[in-house]
Amino acid sequence: MSPSTKPFTPTQGQYLAFIHLYTRLHRRPPAETDMQEYFRVSPPSVHQMVLTMERAGLIRRQPRAPRSIEVLIDPKLLPKLI
Repeated sequence: MSPSTKPFTPTQGQYLAFIHLYTRLHRRPPAETDMQEYFRVSPPSVHQMVLTMERAGLIRRQPRAPRSIEVLIDPKLLPKLI
């Protein structure tokens, strides 16, 4: 199964949509702090979501590189950001 066909939860969809939109607007991926501020959650919550999405094959990150999140889902499959 390719990454673009993997299902994701509604919450993961919002994070993926945020990462995609943020990257398009700012020409670099968001930091975990940016996601924390947008979703109004704690730093551990954001970090756990990033790890979960990475394990599920929804995103990819470069080891020891800040702002390296890359969405592996076709943007057409992402939900609208709420």
